[in-house]
Order: sequence, then C-alpha cells, then structure tokens
Amino acid sequence: MSRCCHYCRILLLLLVTGSDGATAQREFREYPGFEFEADVQLPPDWDQPGEFVSGRLMYPSNVRMGWRGGSWEQGGTSWGVDYPKGDRTFVSLLRRFSTINARSVEQPVNLDDGDDVYYWPFLMVGLAGYWDLSDAQAAKLRDYLLRGGFLFCDSFFDSYSWAGFVAGMNRVFPDRTIVDLEGDHPVFHTVYDIPALAETQIPNFNSLMGGGGGWLGDGRVPRWRGILDDSGRLMVLIAFNNDVADSWQWADDPRYPAEKVNLGLRLAVNIAVYTMTH
Repeated sequence: MSRCCHYCRILLLLLVTGSDGATAQREFREYPGFEFEADVQLPPDWDQPGEFVSGRLMYPSNVRMGWRGGSWEQGGTSWGVDYPKGDRTFVSLLRRFSTINARSVEQPVNLDDGDDVYYWPFLMVGLAGYWDLSDAQAAKLRDYLLRGGFLFCDSFFDSYSWAGFVAGMNRVFPDRTIVDLEGDHPVFHTVYDIPALAETQIPNFNSLMGGGGGWLGDGRVPRWRGILDDSGRLMVLIAFNNDVADSWQWADDPRYPAEKVNLGLRLAVNIAVYTMTH
C-alpha cells in the first residue's frame, strides 16, 4: 500500500517491456459513458496525481452490442458501463476507508496506445462478454498481466455473456484455466474479512428497479472466479453474475440494498490493496 510498492510495480511493468521512456503515459481524458445516469462532473482535484489510479480498459465491442453511436475509441460503447461514476465512487471509497492515496479520476486505457497500459497496474473492465479484442490487443493484455498487472472483470450476467467473455479470455490466455475462488482466497481477506462474498451476489440496480431479483438473463447464481499466474498470484478477478460497480455508484441511493453497498466498499479496498501488494 506504500508509495514505494506502487512505483516499484510500475517500474517492473516498464522494465520487462523494454520501454526506454520514449512513449510517455497518456494524459487523463474523459469520454461519454455507456449509461447516461453514470455521467458525473469532474472533481475539483482531478488533475492531482495519486499513488493508486483506477484504469478503465477500453475495448472494441462485438456486433451483438449496441451503443450510443460512434467509435469505441471515442466512448459511448460497452466498455463505458458504470463509467465514469462507478470508477470515481470506487476511488472515493478508497480515500474514505483506507490510507491509499488514490487519484480522484480514473484513467481510460487503450491497448493500442503504445506502452501506456504498463503505467497503470490496475484495470477494470465492464460488460466484458461483449469485448472483441484484436490479436495484438489480446497479446498486449496477456503480457501486461503476466508482468504484474491486475484486471477486475465486472458487470456482466448470464450464460450468453459468459460465452463471449470466455471467447475473449481464451485469446488472452489460451493455456490458462479460469478457476472458482473459494471464500478463503486472500482477495477476500486482504484488509476486510468477507468470505461470504464468494457466495453472494452484488445486484444490478436496473434489475432491482424493474422489480427483478438483481440479476439479468439466466444469471441468478453469482460466480467469483479468477486466473492465476505461475506463482499463484491472482491476475484476473472475475465477478460474474455480479455488478460491483453498481454498488459503488449507487452507494448513496436508499433504493440500493445497504448490506450490498457495505460488501462492495469492502471489496473495493481489498482489491486495491491486493493489487498494490501482490
């Protein structure tokens, strides 16, 4: 959780790619989100650096997914689900419930932007059942993860989305198995002990408001899964049939279950600290 740990992680990611510093990290920029209700104003300290920055993985969508219009590189497509409100609530929770010096705004990360991804050790991806990575993007994401990066996959439900997610992940890691995480995994205990989360669903807000049970399609049963590196480090945390980012962005809305908000904020701290210490 220290400044040294964070910058050592970035240095490691850059060194192993052979970067000579010629490609600088990208500046902060903001794109249209996928949901109008997830739009939010910039915080006043948006231009202040932090030891922890939440990266948001940008990706091209497959033909099954609609969007507001335009190119995925300009936002408004499926990668922008819960963005930017969920991302900014995530870092605000880190500021409130931990000693992590988190930047107040997220960092959109395009894998096609040279070495930029290696500057951001933590990435979050939403609606990953609709991603359609190119061969070059899949190879770079694989390299990023094997060199110490972390990917949190969230906000996707049902077997249809799972098939799309697996198809994409098999291109990233054709030789690694997706495993189910039990309640004793360190990510559920890094700061807060939340073993019950391994069997708990973090619900989708729109489903709840529509009178549903918090899931979409046939995604009634929550699955917490992951992909490990050769040393057992969790590289990819998969919150399938869950919408953790909804628990963040609707944390102050009384219509969203308070007990699920509590679980979501605890997980927020756990995954950030796990990323910075593993």
